[in-house]
Amino acid sequence: MTQEYDVVIIGAGPAGMTAATYASRANLSVLMIDKGIYGGQMNNTAEVENYPGFDSILGPDLAEKMYASSTQFGAEYTFAEVQDVIDQGKTKKIITDSGDYQAKVVVIASGAEHRHLNIPGEDGYSGRGVSYCAVCDGAFFKDEQVTVIGGGDSALEEGLYLANLAKEVTIVHRRNKLKASQIFQKRAAAADNVHFLWNKDTQEVIGDKEKVTAIKLRDNVNGEVSIYPTSGLFIYVGIYPNTKGLENLGILDDKGWVLTDENMQTAIPGIYAIGDVRKDSIRQIASATGDGAVAGKLLFDYIQSLSDQSVKA
Repeated sequence: MTQEYDVVIIGAGPAGMTAATYASRANLSVLMIDKGIYGGQMNNTAEVENYPGFDSILGPDLAEKMYASSTQFGAEYTFAEVQDVIDQGKTKKIITDSGDYQAKVVVIASGAEHRHLNIPGEDGYSGRGVSYCAVCDGAFFKDEQVTVIGGGDSALEEGLYLANLAKEVTIVHRRNKLKASQIFQKRAAAADNVHFLWNKDTQEVIGDKEKVTAIKLRDNVNGEVSIYPTSGLFIYVGIYPNTKGLENLGILDDKGWVLTDENMQTAIPGIYAIGDVRKDSIRQIASATGDGAVAGKLLFDYIQSLSDQSVKA
């Protein structure tokens, strides 16, 4: 049997939970659907120091607090993987691997994933020296030596950000030529504390019981293996949106990011997108909650307009 809600939110990270708080507080019936535990990438963040209201808080602890807030007005949460979303005009059908739902509004808050190197030690030292976000974690490495893996715009942009904090930044690239735009290449070349290691594949993350101490590199030209000391490893080898099951809606760009206007609205009335899954997101916890607040307010107005249309009819 298809269950009906006013609002179905796909994803229960900071954006989705904020939207759930606003929508349920407005006395709308709300369901959050996520294929994993609520909190999203916050659960993989050791410490958060740039979220208002907390000097410092563990990522999982912040996730717990947000979840408590998001469900206090009756919003529900369930584990499921979305397989398809069908626009039926005034209602939307959400098909999952554990049942179907119908809603007046769908909010896409499914986030994005950083590509991993999939090497020994990477997952084990995540949050203990391995990071995918310089803005989030760079301050923990002030005056230390850090390494950035990658050769695109993100790797150089985040490397330059780290250069303002760290003693030295080494950018490791598996080729001898960068993919990054010329402006970032010039800025990185001009920075005194930014250096490059060319033609190197990262093979392993090495550390002690507490943190990263080095990485194992293999030279792609001569095959030589070396150990390179580092205090932190920032990995930028790509990021992809979690938009599986949304392909048929026609609201994605050619790379799978959801296109919205400044009000978080997609091209389909009644479907919003918030947080990291949006093409123009800056992918921070604070910006995700801001997106959720905007959508949470505007979707109430949209549902009210549906009611007004019904009365007039």
